[in-house]
Amino acid sequence: MLVRHALAVAALAGVAAAAPAAPQWNPRAWTEESTLELRTQAPGEPEHWFKVWLVVIDGDLYVRLGGPASARIESNVGRPIVGVRVAGLEFARVRGVAAPDYADRVMAAMAEKYWSDLLMRWFSHPLTLRLLPEEDSGS
Repeated sequence: MLVRHALAVAALAGVAAAAPAAPQWNPRAWTEESTLELRTQAPGEPEHWFKVWLVVIDGDLYVRLGGPASARIESNVGRPIVGVRVAGLEFARVRGVAAPDYADRVMAAMAEKYWSDLLMRWFSHPLTLRLLPEEDSGS
């Protein structure tokens, strides 16, 4: 009986050790990434993933959203929580915090990072979001 318990404990320890670690939120590591995906869900609809450009400013991750993407964020049933996929990692619960005070800085960073922003900056971008891991209440 004691041998069976020891084997069970060893098996559980092996499974726990083999379980992948949760991805770590690290915006500085994503500075060179071009896009990330956001997940939203409108009432009565399935989840929807969409790509947007990203920039990292002062160690925080920002996105600038046009009209349709902004509408998806506003109608998201889990608002302000969204899903994020970036650099092959997926984060199920990320807080999207409106950052209108960073809109100009984000626009400038987008212009510097993306050559095609020369055209995109002339389109309406009503929402600038700072993306924070859920446990971070933000600034």
